[in-house]
Amino acid sequence: MSTEPNRLFIPALAPVYRSGHELVETLLRLVAGGFLVIHGAGKIVDPFGAVQMVEGLGFYPGVFWSPLLAATEFFGGILLAIGLLTRPAAFAATIVLLVTVYFHWVQLDQGFSGAEKSLLWAAITFFFVIRGGNSQSVDARLKKSF
Repeated sequence: MSTEPNRLFIPALAPVYRSGHELVETLLRLVAGGFLVIHGAGKIVDPFGAVQMVEGLGFYPGVFWSPLLAATEFFGGILLAIGLLTRPAAFAATIVLLVTVYFHWVQLDQGFSGAEKSLLWAAITFFFVIRGGNSQSVDARLKKSF
């Protein structure tokens, strides 16, 4: 969508939209990464604590998948928040979130209402799979992108 003043209902807002674009995208990346870190913090302290849960989802052996889940959420969240290896971190988070969609929608039979939050978060992390980090990311500072 264009922010050209002649295409906006309120042309005076064009400078606000243009100047806020990077800031809002960075804020979304920080929030998404930060929330993943918070969600994964309990798992990283006890990386084998989710063995039964992941095996209940069909991921065997749980002693492999449980620590991988913990690392993906915790360290992947840090990477996403700072914008380092943004696309791979976001991709891994998207996969985890799609598994939670399956868990809530199919296994718990909660349908859309149970999976809604995971769907929303998967859409946010998928945005960063496609978009990558912006100019306010470590990737940009390193002048490298995956």
